[in-house]
Order: sequence, then structure tokens, then C-alpha cells
Amino acid sequence: MASLDSVSIAIFLGAILVMAGILSSLLALRFGAPLLLVFLLIGMLAGDAGPGQLNFNDVRTTYLVGSVALALILFDGGLRTKFQSIRIVLAPSMVLATVGVLVTAVVAAPAAKYALDLSWTEALLVGAVVASTDAAAVFLLVHTQGLRLRPRVGATLEAESGTNDPFAIFLTLMLVEFISLGESSPGHVVMELAREGVLGAVIGVIGGRLVVVALNRMALPQGLHAPFVATAALVIFGVAQISHASGFLAVYLAGIIIGNRPTRAHNSVITFLDAATWLAQIVMFVLLGLLASPQRLLDSVGPSVIVALVLMLVARPLAVLLCLAPFRFNWREKVFIAWTGLRGAVAIFLASIPMLVGLSKAYLYFDVAFVVVVISLLLQGWTLGPAARWLHVALPRVDRGPRRVELDLPGQLEQQLVGYPVRSKSLYVRRGLIPSWSKPTLVIRDERILSPAEADPVAAGDYIYLLAPPEKAEALDRFFVDMPPSSAPDPHLLGDFMVSGEHTLGELAQIYGVSAGEEQASLTLADYFDIHLDHAPKVGAELVLDPIVLVARSISGGRVNVVGLRLPEDEEQIVPLTRRQKAKRKLAEIWSSVAGV
Repeated sequence: MASLDSVSIAIFLGAILVMAGILSSLLALRFGAPLLLVFLLIGMLAGDAGPGQLNFNDVRTTYLVGSVALALILFDGGLRTKFQSIRIVLAPSMVLATVGVLVTAVVAAPAAKYALDLSWTEALLVGAVVASTDAAAVFLLVHTQGLRLRPRVGATLEAESGTNDPFAIFLTLMLVEFISLGESSPGHVVMELAREGVLGAVIGVIGGRLVVVALNRMALPQGLHAPFVATAALVIFGVAQISHASGFLAVYLAGIIIGNRPTRAHNSVITFLDAATWLAQIVMFVLLGLLASPQRLLDSVGPSVIVALVLMLVARPLAVLLCLAPFRFNWREKVFIAWTGLRGAVAIFLASIPMLVGLSKAYLYFDVAFVVVVISLLLQGWTLGPAARWLHVALPRVDRGPRRVELDLPGQLEQQLVGYPVRSKSLYVRRGLIPSWSKPTLVIRDERILSPAEADPVAAGDYIYLLAPPEKAEALDRFFVDMPPSSAPDPHLLGDFMVSGEHTLGELAQIYGVSAGEEQASLTLADYFDIHLDHAPKVGAELVLDPIVLVARSISGGRVNVVGLRLPEDEEQIVPLTRRQKAKRKLAEIWSSVAGV
């Protein structure tokens, strides 16, 4: 019975630790503390050196939990990655994820050698352990600090963080093998890298396609789609690892495949993985905190701080500058990408590998990685928002999204039902706008279900449900949040081919001779962008209005307030028409129609 009681106590204390971690997130979100540090601190307080007095030194369990957690985190990241958004930054991201990791490890190695009195191989292992950035840490802190990064910067960090872990893991394993066996060769390393990378990619792509087919063809009971996908991700990870391929690369690519194809219950899968990855991160950080020993950390904290500073101020910036030199990034973007190389659970997870195989000085690697992660989250994590704003690579987030309800429709994958509460200051109420690719289907008012015609006009306090493609559902949010105040366009931006977003299509048709139907003549250019774009307007967004292209040149309050007119290159330039030219064009049109008759 005593053994049963110990199991019950372990379950109770584990649940209390996880619950404390979740509740502590409220404090971290309010005061801006790097949230991941809270979980590490809770683990340390619960350990044998803290008031919790839990004696935990099970490295194997920590490695198992860390592997599962990291696989789910990478799969979730791939699931949310739209290939269109990372396609333009795929080359620089891959260079950062491979060459960048290697350069970071090599540059950090001398600091580790002389500060910690290690051999060159051991110092390079320290560099490899702390070389990769942590996707969960980067985007969790970006979200909690209310930032939305510029598309190219955000996509680069997203792709790099998701793909540099497999290379860092490979580099760490190769160095652990070399230290353990005392021999290796460049040919062996290249062959292992090629096998792990190529085979991992093949397993990930095939596995992702099989999951898509199974998800769409099997009639699973409601609610089991999300657990099935999460379990399938771990199966793909396990198959790759058993085949001595990169399971982390395989599961990330599988996520990209599944996330970029129409699948059943897509949004319930996303919601489920949100909770699963969040819980996985909490458990992983708590376990890593339990493994840490304050006494050991104090013995090596000085040299570890030196390694951390060299990593942040020398190794990472140098790697970013070298890797991004062939690509068209400005200096502000390079500086921000260099500063956003946050270290998280991945570094401590990699440091547990030497402990697992029993290397000498194994705990030293763990302690150095622990100190590096803490300093990185403190210095880089707390300054991430100010750095982004100072370098002008991010804009503050607009109003938080509305409470969106998404319902899958059995029998098809092209449309789903999306519901919103209607707000009095929303774009939908104040301007009567709705995207061309969505269709209002029903309205709930005073607990009555009405058709859109019966409910017309839809008023604040109603609930409206629309049909929309699943991949565009999130783009509907901007029509149902309170409209932020807009500002007048900069008069210095306006000229013959730069107009205010408040001009109507009818006015544009009269002045520039473009085509605009009667039903659209009263729409402003800002309205035209809102209706026809699949996403929230961004600077540089384009829409065709025959025979010219409308280009968003300035955004204010979430709407386009300055529009550029791009002229066709292979045609005569379009210029504002004089009254005589308009009359001649009208007579020519009449003559053409008469001649055609």
C-alpha cells in the first residue's frame, strides 16, 4: 500500500506543479516577465534544494518527456506555417538553420574552452548545445509582448527556429559520439548528416500525406480528429528516430504538409495542439527545473555568464551577418534577427544528452546551458519588444480578435461555418462590409434563429454565422472587431498616382478611366481592399482594377489610407484624362458599338 500511496502523492504533486505553472502565467503576462522562466523557477523550488524537497534525478524520463514535447512543439509550428509566407525566405532561413548554427557553435567554443577549462572538442559540444534558437521561446514572448513582426522578419525567424533544432541535435549527437568513442571522420559525419536529413525529409513528407488522406477519408467520431493527428505526429517522429533519421525534421515537415492542405476538423486540431504544446512546455520546463541544482550552478555561474554574453553579443550576431549577407535584408532587420536568437528548453534538452550517456563533465554542460537560457530569456526576452519598436521591424498589435466560433460541415472540405458576436463599432456594422469570398448564412437574435434577409439589418448584439473557406476564416476577424481610429494620409505621399483610401471607385473611374461597376462605384478604395483581400491589409498588398494595379502604400487603424496606382508596363501610360479626352473616348466607344452592329 505504501507504494500505491507514493504513486498517488506523485500524481498529486505533479498536478499541483502543472497547475501552479499555468496560474503563474497570469502574473508573467501582466508584468511582462519571460514566462518560461516561471516554470523553471517552480521546478527549482520544488526540487531537493528548494522548499519542495523533491529528489528528482531521472534524466531518462526528462529526455523522454523532452523528446515528446519538442516533437509536438515542432509539429504545431509546422502546422501553423503557411508555405506561401516562408517561400520567399526559405533560402536565408535554411542557411541560418544550418551554417548559422555551425558558425555560432564554432565562435562560442573558444569562450567555453578558456572560461570552463575544457578541451576543444568539449568546448565545441558546449557551443553546439546552445547554438540553436528556440521557436517556442521566440514566438511565446513575441505574443505576450503584443508584437506582430513584419512579414519577412517574422517568416525568417519562424522558419529558422523550426528547422535549426534538427541540425543542432545532429551536431550534438556527433560530438557526443566522438567524445565517447574517441574517433570519427569527416566522411562519416557527412554521411550521417545526409542520411538523417534526406531520410527524415522523406518520412516527414510521406507521413504528412498519409495523415491527410486518413483524416479526410476515415469517418472518425466527433472529437477524435485532433488526438488522431497528434498521435500520428508522434508515430512519424518515432518511425524516423527508429530509422536513424531526424525525427524532429520529419515531424516539422509533416506539420507543414498537413497545415497547407485542406483537411477535416482543421481548426479543432489547431485548438487541441495549442493546449497540448502548452502543457508539454510546462511539464518540460518544470522537469528541467527539478534537475537543476543551485549549488552546482553557483560553482560554474561565472564562466557560464561569459559563454552566454559571447553567444549573444558575438557568436549569434556574427552568424546572422555572415548568413544573411547574400540576401536583401537591411541592417535593422539583421540586428533584430541577431538579437532574437533566444535560447529555451531546446538547449537544456540537448544538454541532457551527455548526462543520459554518462559523459564526464555531463552536469557541467547542463549547468552552462541552464545559465545561458536564463540570461537569454532575461536580457533578450525582456528587451524584445523595445528592440522591435526601436528598429521598426514590428508594429503593435491591434485590438484583440473577436470570439470566433468555427464549425466543420460534414461531407465537404471547401467551406465551414464561422460565427461572431456583432459589435457596434465593427467594420461590418459601420461600413456594411463583408469579404466577397464569405456568405452570411444565419443570424441569432434574442435566442431566435433568423436568415440574413429576416434579420436585415444585422445590429449590434446579434450573432452572425458565415460560410467561408477554412484557410480564410481568421481573415474575417478584422470585420468584427471595433474599428480603431484612422488618421489622415500624409499629404506628402499623395500625387497624381498616389490617392487617399477614402476616394471611391467611382471617382477613380472618372479621373483615371478605369473600369468599375455600378454596384461598386460607391465603395472607397479602403473598402475595396477589405472586401477582396484574403487577409488583413498590409503595406505592399496588391489588387487588380483593370487596367491598373492598386497597391497599399500606407495603413492606418488597420485599413488602407494611401493607395498607389501601378501602371501597366507594356501599355501606354495611364494619366488623368481631360474633359476633351474623356469626350473623345466616349465618342470612340459609341462609334465602336455602332460599327459592331
